[in-house]
Amino acid sequence: MTAPLLSVRELTVSFDTPDGTVHAVNGVSFDLQPGQTLAVVGESGSGKSVMVSSILRLNSSTNAHTGGSVVLDGRDILTMSEAEVRAVRGSDVAMVFQDPLSALNPYFTVGDQIAEAYLVHHPDVSKDAARERALEMLRRVGIPNPEGRIDEFPHQFSGGMRQRIVIAIALVNSPRILIADEPTTALDVTVQAQILDLMASLQQETGMAIILITHDLGVVAEMGREVLVMYGGRIVEQAPVEGLFEVPTNPYSHGLLDAVRSLDHSGRGSLASIPGTPPSMLAMPSGCAFHPRCPHAASVGGRCSSEVPVLREVPGSTSRTACHLPDETLVRLGRKVTA
Repeated sequence: MTAPLLSVRELTVSFDTPDGTVHAVNGVSFDLQPGQTLAVVGESGSGKSVMVSSILRLNSSTNAHTGGSVVLDGRDILTMSEAEVRAVRGSDVAMVFQDPLSALNPYFTVGDQIAEAYLVHHPDVSKDAARERALEMLRRVGIPNPEGRIDEFPHQFSGGMRQRIVIAIALVNSPRILIADEPTTALDVTVQAQILDLMASLQQETGMAIILITHDLGVVAEMGREVLVMYGGRIVEQAPVEGLFEVPTNPYSHGLLDAVRSLDHSGRGSLASIPGTPPSMLAMPSGCAFHPRCPHAASVGGRCSSEVPVLREVPGSTSRTACHLPDETLVRLGRKVTA
């Protein structure tokens, strides 16, 4: 098997707050292969954004505590010096944030911002050459009339165009990994499709790997190859995208998929939903974090409320899941959800 491009092992992230310690990420492990699209899905507050921000050490502060390892090219990003991390950010690994307007500086033209991102990692390049590189990137991401718009400011672009500019900044140094954190949030469906198509075409062109953070299972189905389902700061299911949609093996995944499918099955009555609310990261439930909301917890006795389940292979499926239910029950329930 090809060596992973990125290897994350037992990643933990916590924050000290006046109300106590927030345990945002709890023992996350995964590998990212070259050219792979890894989708990470879960409700708001599941730890998705904190997890990917930690890959670039963007959570580093006096009140943040990060453990585990994030290995790129045999080097652990979490133990690098600040200068070494700055060399990785935007070069080997780049990130597209949720809100493009907040990610762009309103006082500088979009051309200057793209050129600046290039010059940070190519200090010997002239400003004219950096401007030409910015023009090239505007063309690549589909900005109409780039020669005329390179000197415009972020507020002069639509939301979809701003997201294209943020993608241009992220890709200007040809990174091997692109982290896209909810890249289609607040965009209408037509623009969402355009942005996803753009990312897919750029991936095919450059061969970069993508970590895609989303709460939208439709986006997962379109873009992902492998998917991590997160809940309470942990991975509760890991599977190929087709496997997740065919036979999900975790009760939380069942709930996510059932809520989506109910939109397409008007005869099933009211919209399906997962009862209860996501757990507070300040006071996580004991045992499995999902057990207070899980319709199957009672069938396992006290294990769900006392013992944290670990990811394991589930025979009869393509998934690894963290659940105390027996294997045959997980497969049966998964097939029932997709029936």
